[in-house]
Amino acid sequence: MTTEQHDLTARQHDYAVFLPAISSFYSTYIGRQRFEPYVEAARMPKGMPDMESMNFLNAQQGLFPYRWALYSAGHADLDLTKHNPKEDMLRSRDPNTILLCDSGGFQIAKGVWEGDWKANSGCPRAQKKREAVLKWQDGLATYGLTLDIPTWTSKWPGSSEKTGIRNYQDAVDATIYNNNYFIAHRRGIDNGGARLLNVLQGANHVEADSWYDTMKKYSDPAQYPGRHFNGWGMGGQNMCDVHLVLRRIVTLMRDRLLEPDVHDWMHFLGTSKLEWACLLTDIQRAVRKYHNPQFTISFDCASPFLATANGQLYYQSSYPNRDKWTYRMAPTADDKKYKTDQRSFRDAVIQDGIHAEFDDSPISARLKVSDVCVYGPGDLNKIGKEGKTSWDSFSYALLMGHNVWQHINAVQTANEQYDLGSKPGMLAGRTTPDHDFRAIVDDIFGQPDYASRMDRITHYEKVLDLIIGTRGFTGKKLVSARPMFEALFTFDEAVSMDPDELDTDKLDALEDSI
Repeated sequence: MTTEQHDLTARQHDYAVFLPAISSFYSTYIGRQRFEPYVEAARMPKGMPDMESMNFLNAQQGLFPYRWALYSAGHADLDLTKHNPKEDMLRSRDPNTILLCDSGGFQIAKGVWEGDWKANSGCPRAQKKREAVLKWQDGLATYGLTLDIPTWTSKWPGSSEKTGIRNYQDAVDATIYNNNYFIAHRRGIDNGGARLLNVLQGANHVEADSWYDTMKKYSDPAQYPGRHFNGWGMGGQNMCDVHLVLRRIVTLMRDRLLEPDVHDWMHFLGTSKLEWACLLTDIQRAVRKYHNPQFTISFDCASPFLATANGQLYYQSSYPNRDKWTYRMAPTADDKKYKTDQRSFRDAVIQDGIHAEFDDSPISARLKVSDVCVYGPGDLNKIGKEGKTSWDSFSYALLMGHNVWQHINAVQTANEQYDLGSKPGMLAGRTTPDHDFRAIVDDIFGQPDYASRMDRITHYEKVLDLIIGTRGFTGKKLVSARPMFEALFTFDEAVSMDPDELDTDKLDALEDSI
């Protein structure tokens, strides 16, 4: 290992684990370069000898080794029997890395994976995808999420017509069907297959409780010996309402469904807020202390890749004591005048007033501004046209790498600051100064039984309901699915700098272009 590496794996300690949701656009650059000169040597910035320096899963050559990631079936080549250089970053990764593979339920919900997904429909398209996802997870993943049908599927414009899912019960029944298929046909851990996480959905507390009561049997070793699911995936309101999160974990403990060596992993889907990185660490530590010493919480987001697709660059993160903690991102240098500019990227964006401050990453520290802004006036792009931007496609890949480091670094710094005594406002006990969130969690899980733990959750309910969820609303117990749906999704072009609100369609278009 060289002295130039920033080893983020070693820095992780006992924090809840952030999983960068790798874009296929990004993995393509790393994978294809292994088999062809996909990016010419002259295009590589000085100080980056080859493409592997951008591969954080490569502990020997990556500039910032980090052993955890997520990859989604929604953008993957699911056929592992065929060689695909675009996927080689993942297929030939270091065996010490941990890869969680999402199942593509989001693609079903949006109507991208068309087919009749209703239970027992017999739809050939749905069955082909169902089989392919499970084989892909078993062949590639350390952990895989079961193929859930989110409860908001019927509310996404046009999705009911494309998927056959018309209401909440359809989503439940379809997920039961998929779970039965996964239970029956999974390879199994003993045969080298993935550990599968039972995904929990529900757009409010009533739906979430009903979903759990229906699906929990699939994680029960007594009912499915040797084939049961091995942990939990938290979707819907389960992933963003701390009151529900705590209640669900306490219930799992009561039901003996969070046991050592049996159910050691819990993943929160699409979680980017820095405060939640600390909150989840508190919960992980408390469960390890009082119940399962092997318990790990992970959470993912695609924000570093989404931000780049939206023309945004992470330039700094902020951790003010007893105030909002945040990633700072903004549009960055994109001007054809920079084509011959030999200044470092950081010097250029600060000196020219693009960013007032700028924290370098191991990638941006090796960039000149001309490494990003490669097209000058009159230059034609690779399709033979003069475009408006000075960026080529590799510019996006470089800035994605910078943003990935910035996001991981921000999450780890937030946890470090939290352990040193600095607290984000929402976890600092604003309404009950003698009880901050860390103390509350320890008190809840330190109780001797289910009833007393639930009593303590009720005792702290007013405090918990003030903690802002991962999608920008408080943890109030929703009684209607519509507020959750509106909080999760916006159909207008995003203008906010909040990574939760970035336009996903722009990343989809970028991935489809390569």
